[in-house]
Amino acid sequence: MPGDRLFVQSLQKGLALLEAFGKRPGELSLNELATLAGMDRSAAQRMAHTLLKLGYLERGAQGRGYTPGRRILDRSFDFLRSRPLIERATPLVIELQRSTGERVDFSLFDGHSIVYAVRRQSKRETFYATLAGRRLPSFNTAGGRACLAHLPRPEVEAMLARADLLPATPKTILDPDALLARIETARRDGFALAQEEMLLGEVVVGAAVVDQEGRPVAAMHISGSLAEWPATRFAARFAPLALEAARALAGGRGAG
Repeated sequence: MPGDRLFVQSLQKGLALLEAFGKRPGELSLNELATLAGMDRSAAQRMAHTLLKLGYLERGAQGRGYTPGRRILDRSFDFLRSRPLIERATPLVIELQRSTGERVDFSLFDGHSIVYAVRRQSKRETFYATLAGRRLPSFNTAGGRACLAHLPRPEVEAMLARADLLPATPKTILDPDALLARIETARRDGFALAQEEMLLGEVVVGAAVVDQEGRPVAAMHISGSLAEWPATRFAARFAPLALEAARALAGGRGAG
């Protein structure tokens, strides 16, 4: 950060090496790490060696290349257990999944994106749909749109102007006017509905959790299959349940 005297660039480089796996998961060579992290090979080698010694990187198959280390899971555990909101949401997610038989997720709102913190799967799942820590765009997810609906429209428009929108499926909505219309619908209804924008055949309702100032901090999602539920019936059945759970969590400060 230019002009920020407290900003430690060497720490930024080390984190950039870890973040390279978000761009290309799996085993990466030193050259691949350097390229993805935007640094020269010599600097990448020093950073990788340090992270390897600390357990935040591990060697790949047959001692070649690098993969994320197990110590990263320790820090994920630290994050999850330090957030009272996640602790309060977990029993609600479990009970919702039991009573609905559908997948129920709890996400944290992070502006342009949401990050799943608690996930309870149903009978049909893809691997990635079961993992906490997955980050998805707010504008194309039911929970994200529900959160955006609690922000002033000018703020949403400014965020949308800066957003890098990419299609996840052929049905992902990318048109700014169409996205703003969906957010206005969520503002009117109190919940958001998304169909096949992240996963084909999937329908999702989302309800926002707000803090004491009415700002969105998180969302409750309920996901089903369009092969079993027409979207309107799914929303009528499950949106009230998502809203009830979100309201039970409302009023906390921030995401903590």
